[in-house]
Amino acid sequence: MSERNHRITFARVPRGLPVPEDFGSDQTSVPAPGPGQFLSRTIWLSLDPYYRNVMKNSQIYADRLAPGDVMVGETVAQVVESKHENFRVGDYVAVRNGWQQYALSDGKGVRKLDPSLAPISTALGVLGMPGLTGYAGTVFLGQPLPGQTFVVSACTGPVGSTAGQVARHMGARVVGIAGSDEKCAYAVKELGFDDCVNYRDGDLAEKLRKACPRGIDVYFDNVGGDTLAAVLRNLAMQARVVLCGMIEAYSMDKPPPGPSLGPVVGARATMKGLVVYDHMDRMDEMTRVIGRWMKAGTFHYREDVTEGLAHAPDAFCVLMRGKNFGKSLVRVGPEKL
Repeated sequence: MSERNHRITFARVPRGLPVPEDFGSDQTSVPAPGPGQFLSRTIWLSLDPYYRNVMKNSQIYADRLAPGDVMVGETVAQVVESKHENFRVGDYVAVRNGWQQYALSDGKGVRKLDPSLAPISTALGVLGMPGLTGYAGTVFLGQPLPGQTFVVSACTGPVGSTAGQVARHMGARVVGIAGSDEKCAYAVKELGFDDCVNYRDGDLAEKLRKACPRGIDVYFDNVGGDTLAAVLRNLAMQARVVLCGMIEAYSMDKPPPGPSLGPVVGARATMKGLVVYDHMDRMDEMTRVIGRWMKAGTFHYREDVTEGLAHAPDAFCVLMRGKNFGKSLVRVGPEKL
C-alpha cells in the first residue's frame, strides 16, 4: 500500500463546459481508521454528468464543494484496514471515496459487492445507481406495455441502455436516440433496440416521426433541451414522459428556455420526475433481475475506461462533451494487489 494518497480536487466553478483547469491535485498522508471506520483503496471511479451540477453547488444535491476539496464521486474499492465490525480486510465495496486513492468510511450507505456475480465495475454502472435509475424509471414510472413504443435518449450510456433493455424485456418496441451512427449501430445490434436515430444528423422530430409512426408511448429523457422538444412533437395519446436528466443544461450558466408544453396537453400525456434516491429499496431487486439477464446473455453493457486517476479531469471533460461511449470509468488501482 502506498504511503501517499493522490487526490483530484475542485479548483473552481466551470464556465460553460468544464476544462481540466477547473480541477487541481495534491498528495496527502494515507489516513488511519478510527473506531467504527475502515480504510479502502479505490479501484474504480465513476464519472457522472451530475458532478457538473455539484461543481456549481446546485441546490438539487446535498454535496457542497469549496476550492481544495476532494471531488465527490462514487467508487468501487477494497477494504485494506478495518476497525468496523461489518467490514473485513479484502471486502469489495461500493462507497463514495471521491476522486482519491484512499478514503475512510463509517459504513453508512456502503454496499458490499460479490465479485463472483459480475465484474465489480458494474456496481458503478448497470448494477449500480445508473442501472437502478434506468430500471426504476422504466418499470415504475414509464410502465411500457407490450407493443408500445419506448424512446430513450443518451441510449448507449448506463442509464439509457438499462432503461431501453428493461423496456425491451417488458415487450415494448424500443427506439434509441444517440449522437453518432456508431452508437446507433451498437444500440440496435448489441442492445437489441428496434431502431435508433442520430440526433446530430438531420431533423430529429422528423426522424422520430418516421421511426415511431404510431407515436411515442413512453419517453425516457436523459437530455432535455431540443431533444425533449422534438420528442414532444411525436407523442401518442396517453403518453408518459419520464424526466431523468438534463445533460444539455448542466454546463449552461443560465437555464435554457424550455420547450412548449402544448403538445403534452394535446396528447393528454403524463410527465414524471425521476430521482433515483426514491427507489433505493429496489436496488437488490434490480441487481437480481438484471444480473439474471446478464448471465442469460440477454442484457449487455459497455464501459469507457480511462487509466489512472491523474487523467480523470480529462475524461470528465470528454464525458460532458458527449464524446464517451458507454459508462465512463477511471481505473484508479488494480483489482487485486
